[in-house]
Amino acid sequence: MLFLAYLSASGLLIAVFWNRVPGAGWLVCLHLLGMLLVVLAVKWPAWRATAPASLWLFRYWYPVPYVAACYKEMSGLIAAIRGVDLDAALARLDFALWGVHPTVWLEGLQTPVLTEFLQIVYTLFLPMILLVAVLLWWQRRREEFRYYAFLLALGFLVSYLGYFLVPVRGPRFLLNSQQSLPLEGLWSFQFLRGILDRLEAAHYDCFPSGHTEMIILAWWNSRRISANLFGIFAVYMVCMVFSTVYLRYHYTVDVFAGAVLALGLLGVAPRLHGAGKRP
Repeated sequence: MLFLAYLSASGLLIAVFWNRVPGAGWLVCLHLLGMLLVVLAVKWPAWRATAPASLWLFRYWYPVPYVAACYKEMSGLIAAIRGVDLDAALARLDFALWGVHPTVWLEGLQTPVLTEFLQIVYTLFLPMILLVAVLLWWQRRREEFRYYAFLLALGFLVSYLGYFLVPVRGPRFLLNSQQSLPLEGLWSFQFLRGILDRLEAAHYDCFPSGHTEMIILAWWNSRRISANLFGIFAVYMVCMVFSTVYLRYHYTVDVFAGAVLALGLLGVAPRLHGAGKRP
């Protein structure tokens, strides 16, 4: 139901702004196809005793490619429909909170070793949140896996709504002229940063901080695996949140918003997931 609702809403948005969205017709067709595949995957076992193995696997794992596709689509919708950015407003909020621009102030802590380490931490974001899903799947804890997949999908999709409502590119663009020192790592920094730049392009994906939001969700659910993993995730989470500002990807306002959103979702997601399973 979650993806059906999201694809329906974004499809309606495309229809409303048809003349402004490039490839609107193709996008609507892809929405319909995506919704059909979800319905087929969910309903097939209800009317047939056995389903193909590929469909069975898709039924559990489809949120992964779906959230990726929705992320890519949202970047185009923001550029076509919104046509503005609110970086200056968030930078002013940050400055009002701290009396400085945090990314500029953090130059005082900047070292190649720390930059290299935090870039690796930041780049491992997706593998880390998927690790919990893989471990739950490996342990055959299907219901817990399905809830975690639902929670991740909900977190990503709600953050995409935030990107659309508050288009922000981040301090590394707006405040670049105020930075006196470039970020420099040791060996992999430029390579990893280049990969992320190609994947994210010029996306307005800062508010709320999805990295902060999603790693909190992953950390909280890692306790289902083991206490040791929960502790490892706690350390990783702290490093991840710090890296978002140190590496100039996010304003601290983004980080606060991501944390508040994560806590809110942890409260409402169990009820939403239960409601979606009712006949």
